[in-house]
Amino acid sequence: MKRAHAVVSSPCRRNKPLDDFETALAALLPRLRRFAHGLARDTADADDLTQQTAERALKARDQWQPGTSLQAWTYRIMRNLWIDTGRSRQRRDAVLAPEELGETVGVSGEAEGRAELHFLMRAMDRLPDEQREAVALVMIEGLAYAEAAELLEVPIGTLTSRLVRGRQALAAMLED
Repeated sequence: MKRAHAVVSSPCRRNKPLDDFETALAALLPRLRRFAHGLARDTADADDLTQQTAERALKARDQWQPGTSLQAWTYRIMRNLWIDTGRSRQRRDAVLAPEELGETVGVSGEAEGRAELHFLMRAMDRLPDEQREAVALVMIEGLAYAEAAELLEVPIGTLTSRLVRGRQALAAMLED
């Protein structure tokens, strides 16, 4: 059975099929974008961060070791890029429209779900960076504690305490 390849049409790669690395990286883009949104808290900044991460990963592809987690490697690239751009810079207080979340306006049940998602995202935005990263990696992206701790370069105990504090803070915000 022949394997179908996506084809890239750009000035540099006119009609060349994607290799395995590029295919795997392309498959990770939705997860990378979710993580970027958790870091940046802004749709446009998340898109920029995702693009920068993909570019950096493609340039540094020789540094990735096959057999290791490409997801963890690209998350680390993204986190380092975010730190490099200055987490301490003042962030816009963006109000996300459903369209920015990739949602459409529909039935009242859907609208209620969007409102709850929007409220949860706003609560996540209020968490300290360390707690938000831990919650996003473990609860949203589904990474194992050990993998998330390694990615964040902290001991598992530190990750666990950030998760506990983050969950408690989210629960308190959601009760109000």
